[in-house]
Amino acid sequence: MLLQNQYDVDMRVRRKAEALVAAGYSVDVLALRGTRAQKTYTLEGVRVHTLALGKKRGSLARYAFEYMAFFLWTFLWVTFQMPRRRYAVIDVNTLPDFLAFAPAFAKLMGAKIVLDMHEITPEFYISKYGIAEHSWAVRLLAYLEKISFDFADHVITINEPIEELLGKRGLPRAKSTVIMNSVDEARFSSFSRSSAAVEAAAVPASFVMMYHGTITGIYGLDIAIEAFALAQKEMPGAQFWILGNEGRDSDWLESLVQQRGLASKVRLFGVVPPSEIPAWLNKCDVGILPMRRDALLEFATPNKLSEFIIMGKAVAISRLKTIGHYFSEDALAYFEPNDSADLARQMVGLYQDSEWRARLAAKAKEEYAPIRWDVMKERYLMLIEDMVGPLGHAATEKSQTAGTAAVVE
Repeated sequence: MLLQNQYDVDMRVRRKAEALVAAGYSVDVLALRGTRAQKTYTLEGVRVHTLALGKKRGSLARYAFEYMAFFLWTFLWVTFQMPRRRYAVIDVNTLPDFLAFAPAFAKLMGAKIVLDMHEITPEFYISKYGIAEHSWAVRLLAYLEKISFDFADHVITINEPIEELLGKRGLPRAKSTVIMNSVDEARFSSFSRSSAAVEAAAVPASFVMMYHGTITGIYGLDIAIEAFALAQKEMPGAQFWILGNEGRDSDWLESLVQQRGLASKVRLFGVVPPSEIPAWLNKCDVGILPMRRDALLEFATPNKLSEFIIMGKAVAISRLKTIGHYFSEDALAYFEPNDSADLARQMVGLYQDSEWRARLAAKAKEEYAPIRWDVMKERYLMLIEDMVGPLGHAATEKSQTAGTAAVVE
């Protein structure tokens, strides 16, 4: 698996890799160096090889440099290892899309290329940099996207609306499979749902609304704070907890909280370990996901929504295209994106009506069932099985007998 990210924190890739190991495959991952000092290590049966390339992104030029450096390293690594390892499948995870070409030599030797498109690149850059939709830069990104999925033997997309969008850009439906970004319930439920650290940090409250995840402008936390300010008088005892990365954006939110006189009711707790998330979720009554509407987020399926649903929590969420594709009005408390007054209305309704919260949570679980990770995992394993084929299985058995590597890179 090729991944220009830290493997330890990329749960989508970890879910796939660990599912493959559990199914009997041998898996190598090429990724960025994380907090571990080791250049190479094994995690849950997956061999991880890393490159010390810091993520210092900001400008397009910096993105380009990092993309090319990682591309060159993976190209050389796979090219030199392929004659010995004889990989059957190379699972390439974007961004960038053109990373699909790094295992070109392996493809010539018979490996199948699976391109897992974590993002839709033109929309990603339109959202991040405000690039005009019809600019030369977006046309270039769309061209790189197309030649990348044309080169791959099969393409994974993260939801059906994205699959449909890419179909309009030339991706044959028969060549694509949807593997949604669902949470591994087995891993999630195995974490402790109570924690001394959470008990010590959490301020007692009669009703808790919560957001957990990345703190950045596009996720609309300022909208949620403004909404809470509008609704607070009708929600005595309620608090809004925000869990996420600290930095410039969180400083700005702290300032907004002070300006609105919400210091005792809106709490920013900073980053919490993944193992603690279930315990925090267990403390809350309602999830808040206030994403803004833009070219990228219309197609988003946030992990955090899955986690709230698994924990049986009602969720107030922006009315966006892809979320509405999977979840009905009976499953989520929708509000118009960027509209703090509409979110405030839903906050008050959820606070006051415990029966409505219970109905929403139950319906969301029902509608989530067809896209849960157990279903997605079997779909992914069937895809890899098809890609490997009889010759791949023979090579796998031979390599396992000999005590060497491996099937999936």
